[in-house]
Amino acid sequence: MKIHAKPLKKASSKAQSAMEYLMTYGWAILIISVVLAALYQLGVFNPMTFAPKAPPGSCQVFRPNGPYTTSFINLEGICSGELPQYVAQFNLGQTSWIYSATPPLPNGANKGTITAWINPKPVQGDGTYAGIVRIDGCGCTGTAILLSLQGSSGLPSMATWCNDFVPSSGPKVVYNSWNFVAVVLNGQSVSLNVNGAWVNGTLGSMPSLKSGGCSYNFSIGSTDSPGRMFNGSIANVQVYNTSLSGSEIQALYLEGIGGAPIRLQNLVGWWPLNGNANDYSGNGNNGRINNVNFVSNWYSGYTPP
Repeated sequence: MKIHAKPLKKASSKAQSAMEYLMTYGWAILIISVVLAALYQLGVFNPMTFAPKAPPGSCQVFRPNGPYTTSFINLEGICSGELPQYVAQFNLGQTSWIYSATPPLPNGANKGTITAWINPKPVQGDGTYAGIVRIDGCGCTGTAILLSLQGSSGLPSMATWCNDFVPSSGPKVVYNSWNFVAVVLNGQSVSLNVNGAWVNGTLGSMPSLKSGGCSYNFSIGSTDSPGRMFNGSIANVQVYNTSLSGSEIQALYLEGIGGAPIRLQNLVGWWPLNGNANDYSGNGNNGRINNVNFVSNWYSGYTPP
């Protein structure tokens, strides 16, 4: 009885051909795989990369009767919520900030709303907090608004000189990702919001803003200490001279990072930070820049609401 080995030889030949193929083209396949993985990490395949981008100054508030007037005001330009072309990148090691000598909320104000989109790195420096937006009096004789992040907890806070409103629990910002944050001052109360959710309800009471007999100014990304500067990226800072409602805060969040302001008659400052530090509220409070970069490759970590 004969045993035929021909099929075995045929299978062996196929295996040998496959090995030769892998030896010939394997390195090319490996290199292509590595390149594709690197491009994915860089966000090349992120759909945000191909989304329409709004150029600097493409949307702004038009006030035909001049700054701080409220008659016949309207939005002009591309105001459909397109993603910004740039965002502002702050670096703690460089003590970077954006500064304006004219605060959007006047001396004596006790109502207001501040909103912003932030992509923070974990709090560094002295580890206490990192400032996001600051409207400043001075010392305990004055009162400041300081929207900030506390320590490594990821909890937002609202501070005044000698009075801090720090929640003990609630929704937190996600480090190295984009987050929406807001603080609402309602007469004597303080409320905080993260990504459309309220942090621990009302956090307490605060006095009216006052200069305390010293300079009274506005800044983005700074505090009273070089070790407490913001480290990360900020976009679309809006300031209102009234307390926005919960539904209005939710609407701003759902508009996303490129959203235009609402309640224009109460808008007193708008810094999209899309390539510059200009105030597009029509009130002319343009910021001065210190060690702030405007970057276009900011999409990582951003998911539209």
